[in-house]
Order: sequence, then C-alpha cells, then structure tokens
Amino acid sequence: MERRRRERKRHLQQELLNKAGTGAARRRRKGARPVGRPRTQGRRNVEHVGRPELVARHPLHVTLRVKADIGSLRKAKLYKALRHATYVTAAFQGMRIVHISIQREHIHLLVEAENKQALSRGMQGFKISAAKQINRTLGAGRRRRRGSVFADRYHSEAITTPRRARHALAYVLNNWRKHGEDRGRAYNTDPYSSGCSFTGWKAFDGKQLMWQVPDGYHPLIVWLPQTWLLREGWKRYGPIGFREVPSSALVREPG
Repeated sequence: MERRRRERKRHLQQELLNKAGTGAARRRRKGARPVGRPRTQGRRNVEHVGRPELVARHPLHVTLRVKADIGSLRKAKLYKALRHATYVTAAFQGMRIVHISIQREHIHLLVEAENKQALSRGMQGFKISAAKQINRTLGAGRRRRRGSVFADRYHSEAITTPRRARHALAYVLNNWRKHGEDRGRAYNTDPYSSGCSFTGWKAFDGKQLMWQVPDGYHPLIVWLPQTWLLREGWKRYGPIGFREVPSSALVREPG
C-alpha cells in the first residue's frame, strides 16, 4: 500500500506577519515604544565628537551643566564644595582657571591650557573633585548621594580676538545679572564668582588699589591670566562696568 507523502511544514518568521497572516510589514500601533536610545528632552546635549586642536595662546570659555536633582548651586555649602575643586585644580600642570562663575544649574569658566590633552586632564580633575565634594555635601546627615553630578560633557569655545576676550570676561563675571540673581543684592560683584579677583572693572580705571574682601568671605581659587588676550588684549574695547548686563550676542556693551 502506497503511503501518502506528508507535506513539509513551512516555517515563517512570525514577527514579520501581520494579522492577516501575510508577509506584509506590520504597522506600529499608536503609542508603541520606539526602538533605540530615547531622545533627550529639553536642552540638546554636547555632541560626542572629537574636540579641535587647542592653541595655547587662545583661552577658552567653558560651560558645565549639572543634573536637575542637584538643585541650585548658589548655596553656601555648594560654593564651599566648588571652591575646594578650584583649589585642587590649581595644582594641575598645563591648565589654569582664570575666572569662574557659579550659577543655579551651570558653571562658567575661563581657562588657559597648553594643549588639548592638558585641558582634558584639567577639566576631568575639576569635575571629579567637584562631584565628590558635592555628593558628600548633599549626603551629609543622610544617605550619601552617589552617581554623576554633571549632566553632560563640557562645552568649550576658543577665544581668538581681543573683542571676544572682552565679551567673554563680561559674560562670565556679570552672568548673575543676565539671570537676575543680582536683584535685591547690594554687591558690586557676584559673590558666587571670581569677580573680586578681577581688577579691570570700570570703577577702578586709572586707580591703583587692591580689593578689600569682607571678613569671612573666601574667594574662589583662580590664576592670574598668562595669555595676552585675557591679560591685555581685551582692554582695547574698554573696561567692564559693574552694572553691565551681558548678552549672548558678541557685541560691545556700554559700561
């Protein structure tokens, strides 16, 4: 008796079948979870691309942003933590912090570096020290905070002309006025910046004097500028006024 040959079963990739059982591609249902890394909400992150080569005579304007759960950096205890980081960074060879401004969720720095590697090592040292001190400070008296402090890589922009140098100095030192942090304050300079270490204020033009730091105030640790642009070049466009409100546009502003 001749056996009936059994038809071989065909195996299909089930994930490629739609409800009708055909091979037509499925439509993604509304609200389905997207494939891949989720898109970051809000501000765009700094792109992970190779940084350009650095010219030692060109200082840099560096911006660092912290995570939202850190809260405002403009608190005495966090100022102390970041001051410790400037002290640690001052010992680094090849990179110097000339000025610094601490705002609520970000930090501005004017730095000088011998090369790209020195900048990378110096900024890494500053970020590590700052993160350790901030985590220790925020965790005092309760469970210690762990994990990263900074939201992204640092953003840097080379300062290549005297005009840009003057703009960068005004932008960093008077950044608190841009964000309205000076309201109700009687200070001439931002106490959360290195403004008290700057001698190029318009009120001091032509005068020989030294700052009188209030008792109990501990300034941030910064270097005297060694590049010509931050030392002398910026003066071509005039001294900086205490009440000058910086803008994002590269324009000379009244003192």
